[in-house]
Amino acid sequence: MYREIRRSAYHLADPVAPWTEDYRALRFPEHWQSALLALHNHGRPDGEWQRVLPTRSLDIALQTLAPEVIVRPRARPPVGGGTMPPEDFWMYVPADAPDPLPGRAGGQVLNAWLRTLLPRRTEQDVELRALLLRCSDELTGTPLSWESAPGVDLLGAHPTDGGTAAPKPRQFQLATDALARRIRALDPYPFEGGELRFRALPRGTRDQGAELMSQPLCRTIKRREWWFSITLNISLHTVPFDPRPRLHLHWGVRRWATHTRSDTGRLPLPYGQSTTVHLRPKIPWLPGVPATERGALARLRRDRASDGFTWAENDPAGILHQLSVVGRFPVPDRLLADPADWIGDGPGVRAAVVHSNHMGVHEVGPGLMPHQRSELTAWAEAALPPGVVRLPDLVRGRGKGIGAPANRRPKPVGEPAKKAEEVRVALARRRALAVLADRTGLTSEPGAEQAYVTVRLLWRTAELRRHAVREFARTLGLDGDGGADALSEQDFDDARPGRPAVLDWRSPELVVRLRCLPLVHGLADRLVLDPSVTRKGERTARALAVRRRELSAWLRADGADQNRPSLALVEIAHRTTFHEAGTDPKFASRLGCADAGVLTQFVVTPSGERRIANADTVEHRTHHAWLDGFRQLGVRVLPEHTLGGDLPDGLQYAALWMVKRRKDGPTRLPRHLPVAVLVTPLLEGEGLCVVRGWDDDTRTWIPYPHFLLGLVKKAEVDPLALDETGSGGTAVNSPRITAKAWRTNLSEQRKDTARFLQRMLHSLRSHPTVLLTHAQNSRSHWPWLQDGQIEPDMIKIGHAPPGGIDDELRLVRVRGRAGRETAQWWGLAEPGKAHGQPAGFWSAPPSGGEHRHAGERVFYSSTERPGTFAISPALDRLAARVNAAGNLTSQAGTGAWNPSLAEIAVLGCHTERDAEPPSPPVPDEPEALALATHQLRMAPDYPVALSLPLPLHLAGLAQAYVLPTVAAEDQETVTADEESASTRSDQSSENSPDDPDPDEVDAPGLDTGPEAPGRSALR
Repeated sequence: MYREIRRSAYHLADPVAPWTEDYRALRFPEHWQSALLALHNHGRPDGEWQRVLPTRSLDIALQTLAPEVIVRPRARPPVGGGTMPPEDFWMYVPADAPDPLPGRAGGQVLNAWLRTLLPRRTEQDVELRALLLRCSDELTGTPLSWESAPGVDLLGAHPTDGGTAAPKPRQFQLATDALARRIRALDPYPFEGGELRFRALPRGTRDQGAELMSQPLCRTIKRREWWFSITLNISLHTVPFDPRPRLHLHWGVRRWATHTRSDTGRLPLPYGQSTTVHLRPKIPWLPGVPATERGALARLRRDRASDGFTWAENDPAGILHQLSVVGRFPVPDRLLADPADWIGDGPGVRAAVVHSNHMGVHEVGPGLMPHQRSELTAWAEAALPPGVVRLPDLVRGRGKGIGAPANRRPKPVGEPAKKAEEVRVALARRRALAVLADRTGLTSEPGAEQAYVTVRLLWRTAELRRHAVREFARTLGLDGDGGADALSEQDFDDARPGRPAVLDWRSPELVVRLRCLPLVHGLADRLVLDPSVTRKGERTARALAVRRRELSAWLRADGADQNRPSLALVEIAHRTTFHEAGTDPKFASRLGCADAGVLTQFVVTPSGERRIANADTVEHRTHHAWLDGFRQLGVRVLPEHTLGGDLPDGLQYAALWMVKRRKDGPTRLPRHLPVAVLVTPLLEGEGLCVVRGWDDDTRTWIPYPHFLLGLVKKAEVDPLALDETGSGGTAVNSPRITAKAWRTNLSEQRKDTARFLQRMLHSLRSHPTVLLTHAQNSRSHWPWLQDGQIEPDMIKIGHAPPGGIDDELRLVRVRGRAGRETAQWWGLAEPGKAHGQPAGFWSAPPSGGEHRHAGERVFYSSTERPGTFAISPALDRLAARVNAAGNLTSQAGTGAWNPSLAEIAVLGCHTERDAEPPSPPVPDEPEALALATHQLRMAPDYPVALSLPLPLHLAGLAQAYVLPTVAAEDQETVTADEESASTRSDQSSENSPDDPDPDEVDAPGLDTGPEAPGRSALR
């Protein structure tokens, strides 16, 4: 068993001299502001005037064109133009680097950027042309004046009142860029059959880190050539109560799209999204500028006028294309028709298109396994500056083995043992369902002496219906088929609301009834869009409202009652069946069922090339769909902690989650809504628990099914508010969300969240409770969760000053790998063996270099690898290996798997107790609370561990029912403007845009690792 794990994280040794670097720096010429803003705002309505210059494209272009330049974002104060703090600058360049923009180069870049500020329509506008000439003279008439900035401290930081490091904003860019320069200066990384040569990539001014990428590598897999590169991201982070910031190294794989479609002859770029392209010149972009290996990032978007593709105008590619000084610049149509011709060596600008899942299968597997990560990291560590050292290795904390809960899911060996375990689990599930019916009355038939549960199966195909019936019985361990054999196919086909095909099972615990209804009259078909409606958002909203009403009325005719929530398994066609945007009926189905008091779990019928021929696969999918459906009803098994008397008796767990819907979501309306879930263990044992959600209207905790269904109503948007602010702080018909509107909106959301927290926490005062929060999900709306604000054993809500937490409350914050905020890691193996991925509960060793308070309050959690991922930790993505038969093989086509390392910070507890009431006699142990949180990730009723503790997982799943819609009475008249929907970046944090991290998108799910995204339990 692995005893220690190592992280690719580094900080200053203590004590040590600071790490400093000398720079030349340039302030932003603020005298440009007036003339350039007049140009940018020319022709705009008064309400759309911008007060701060949009310099993003200029900033990225400068980092692309000028080697070694680091560009800082300009400040955005609430009022007035953006100005830098006195000690900060707009641009930095190392003191020993040559002039990055000599001669006329600076003027050329500025004039090219100037054209991106022009309004779209400039024909015959004499006043605009005069403004343009005046601005051009303003830019080129003033020479850029560099200042000396010696001894800039890169890692020193003053601690906050809570003892946490508070780096200066510029350090997040300067420190990471300085380390990246040192790594680039190393000899190439050698591997069997080649070497990796890394070059820098330009970063957005707000990306807060540096990125290096290797040259493209080609591997032949299945008789075709596939391309990929290795990436290294360097980022600066803080940890609660640690006064030293730390640098993280994060390795990944970026895969390149090189195979065109046979029918179109070009790459299959996704519709409605931009696609990222990496550009690399063979000579400097501009005459006289020093040579650089730094590439450029650009985006291809669909040109509606020509139905082709073009470079995004305000991207660096737009500026570079205007300069046109490096020779052959990629023409989009040619690049997409022959991408492999542009990716290797050749004349002019080289280009590589980033692969995404929308483009189909890529045979190079994503990610790197831990042993290869450790080898790459050891090579990069040679570039660490003096005084910067790796953080101490983590050791196993309290608890035996992996720190599993007392009711851990067993691992039976042999077929008889597996069948016995399946029977035991099914019995426990029936008992939990019976207890739920008895305690809440949610699923019981009125007047029934025995627990009586009714469930619906809404089916499209007979094949899936038969599988669903069998798996329903298997999931609950019910004998027989419920009477299905006595019914003919015609009986099932003729079933209608009020006279369904009914199947019954009886057991000592409860009676179960399954009502089978075919989805007839087009209820499962694509949504019908009205072509006479011009706005896409309005067309979708009208079609959704119609289907929603139809399905709700259809279920009510079958006896569905909103006061007695029930469950329906709904068969739906694969989303690729609905080719036209806005026609997928899934969201309309969920809303219509919810209006009738029916919770929904979807199961997909693949069609066409996705047709399933393997019956075992259908059984597996329907089985897990039923499991997820019962979990929505509140049938849950709570992991039981192993801490005994070190935790209060009857300890319950509350979880806060911020549900976030963007304007490019399924219903094209923005919504931010705080939700909370409470999980209370029952005295019956066996992990049985009651799950409830907070109803902020009644200020009570209500059963989980009622809570989920109620969110549909809470997500409705007031049409009058939409006319003014679009429910997201900006007008619906506004072409963009301004920075001011965004800040105003966030401020209001924080106030709403504070009021929600005050009411919810007040309800928990009478019972010992752990409040679980998620850093990346909630800290923007509850700022107290930010590293720079938290203080031990204190709490702050809204504008009130910090105060001590309530006697019965404990506050725990979980942080995942989103934004690379937890470091990559691996288990240390014995010499000569491959490093692995051990599960366990981890803490800093005593006096091991971690700050004392951080070591006592911050812990780490890793979980076991699912049995389906039988991947060797020694998987080598780069070199070829000799197999057992003596043949040369490559492992490039095998996907990697890495579990997340979750950070558990005990922000508030009671380590010191008063001797007199009301304080309990036993003080809290932060490590015990952290271990209990770790154990909550291993829910016995899930086949594998969760990416989040169970209560947070349940709170996050509520997002499936927060589908913003216009209030019912005006659904057909209020529109949502789809033009302001933003697009997601093609650059993912881990591997490439086709490998999203579940934590990156705030999606709770199974801990399947970043290279194989886990599915949410709600489809």
